[in-house]
Amino acid sequence: MDPHLPHTVDSYLARIGATRPDRPDAAALRELQLRHLTAVPFENLSIHLGEDIVLEEQTLLDKIVAGRRGGFCYELNGSFAALLRELGFEVALLQARVHGDDGKLGIPYDHLALRVGTDDGTGPWLADVGFGDHAQHPLALDDRTDQEDPRGTFRIRQAPAEAADGGEDYGDVEVLRDGAPQFRLDPRPRALADFRAGAWYHRTSPDSGFTRAPVCSRFTAAGRITLSGRKLVTTVGAERHETPLGSDDEVLTAYREHFGLRLDRLPTVRGACASART
Repeated sequence: MDPHLPHTVDSYLARIGATRPDRPDAAALRELQLRHLTAVPFENLSIHLGEDIVLEEQTLLDKIVAGRRGGFCYELNGSFAALLRELGFEVALLQARVHGDDGKLGIPYDHLALRVGTDDGTGPWLADVGFGDHAQHPLALDDRTDQEDPRGTFRIRQAPAEAADGGEDYGDVEVLRDGAPQFRLDPRPRALADFRAGAWYHRTSPDSGFTRAPVCSRFTAAGRITLSGRKLVTTVGAERHETPLGSDDEVLTAYREHFGLRLDRLPTVRGACASART
């Protein structure tokens, strides 16, 4: 994050309601991830508003910090990585393939996650503010035991060598939540530009869950709130409450009041996202 850019670290921290940490340690990372998850929504609205999605740091900061919008994994974790680096964390972008409801893996570069190093001798950590309904806290990447989180029990295990991409074993790992595999993570560092094909696929393909409907979702203190089309869903623990929204004004008001998004028009389905990620 170039200090000469209009988006300073302080403006990003203000966007997520956080203060500048004293040091880049595990406690600071934990707090920053939670603040990001509760303040910045996971949303695919650009696809349905006809907006381009550009995976360049400046553009991501324009959208999320200055524009006070959200985004999907490439945008959210891409911008979060820029913030963490400026705060002194060591950050690598990792590509992952997401397990679908049928158990099959998605495309390469299906998801962008972060490996984060801290200065306190802990970690490395798997940080993720772009997977939708996932872990609230960073996960210890090298821990192969159950990791308890307010959002479930997570475990990271070695992926079968024969299942590795390209037939080679690069040390891929599976991330599981409550026993169910969520995504397969490749540990090799990537550049933001490497994810452009994945982002293009997800914003254009009729096979992508993101092109099917607009969705906007974020963490709350007690659970999650999601606006999918004209349905507002509030989840607290195992309780789920749905509120249908009728008029366009009601939907626009919900975007503003629940997600801080001030839209001048409704997103319109532009393809054949309510997916497992939300």
